[in-house]
Amino acid sequence: MKRKKYALMLVFALLALQMHAQEITNDEALRRLEKKIDDLTHEFDILKKLSDDILWFDRVGDMAYIDKVYITGPPPRVIKNPDATGANNPLKFYCYVFIPRQIDYSKKYPLIVLPHGGVHADFTTYHTHIIREMIYQGYIVIAPEYRGSTGYGKSFYEKIDYGGLEIEDVHAARNYMIENYSFVDKNRVGLVGWSHGGLIALMDVFEHPSDYAVVFAGVPVSDLIARMGYHGPSYQELFAADYHLGQTAAENTAEYRRRSPVWNAEKLQTPLLIHTNTNDDDVNVLEVEHLIKSLKAANKKFEYEIYQDVEGGHSFDRIDTKTAKEIRVKIYRFLGTYLKPPQQIQTIDQINEAAYYFK
Repeated sequence: MKRKKYALMLVFALLALQMHAQEITNDEALRRLEKKIDDLTHEFDILKKLSDDILWFDRVGDMAYIDKVYITGPPPRVIKNPDATGANNPLKFYCYVFIPRQIDYSKKYPLIVLPHGGVHADFTTYHTHIIREMIYQGYIVIAPEYRGSTGYGKSFYEKIDYGGLEIEDVHAARNYMIENYSFVDKNRVGLVGWSHGGLIALMDVFEHPSDYAVVFAGVPVSDLIARMGYHGPSYQELFAADYHLGQTAAENTAEYRRRSPVWNAEKLQTPLLIHTNTNDDDVNVLEVEHLIKSLKAANKKFEYEIYQDVEGGHSFDRIDTKTAKEIRVKIYRFLGTYLKPPQQIQTIDQINEAAYYFK
């Protein structure tokens, strides 16, 4: 009986071990599948980027010469193997360049640096009408695909440095245009950004005030600490990821503070216009109100407008409604005061002529 009992116990033990091994195998298979899906997502982003790049020539090619240049920014903040060959090389990234077809190359023209928004996103033909409106006025535009942008593979995606070295990528795009295009006026350079792009515009002008004549920040991400409080865990994980900051705002408040415009407001020296909207479902108005209060507390001169529940929420001044066009006219008037483009937009009729093919 004892032998039978021990034999049964051994059989059950072996079955248990087999089931445990099967669980391990299943877990490993699941991890591998998740990795494949993640890798495929980045491959799809590359395909989307390639197809959208073609659309630029169809939608803006009648007004502008379009190019995509490959330039460098600072080396990554964290280098896994600093002794490897080329480990400390500058990071390479792409930028879109738009040059009005009708310019006189013997003259100087104003430049707008236009960083895109999104934690992980890219510059797309979503911006078609805005680019057409800028080109119509005689602005040269550069739109940098700074580190962490989508459409360039997993490795580039994971080089994200929100509120960090991405700022220097955008500034490098400004410098590239000054150094390589003789018809760009280094004294008439403006920064324009919405959302995450608004944060970049603010932080760039805070760090390099003498390099910009004016800045517009639309619905700008302003306070990363507050932002982590009202966005959910999946959003917080984008920042706490091992390849990014590696810590939550609770674990390293000082680092999130260092990357937030509200805690750098005392550095402002450049003419600034801020727009926000009370029904913004992405950048809550409380963030921008905090920025406005911080700038006032630092006795800074700037202009701002808090719009009340305008249709479109986060995108209220970038969509194609009459109200959005009216607001963009205000933005162009502000920019034009300092950048003095050859043909400044002053009316909706000009917006329609430039971007929508009718007067």
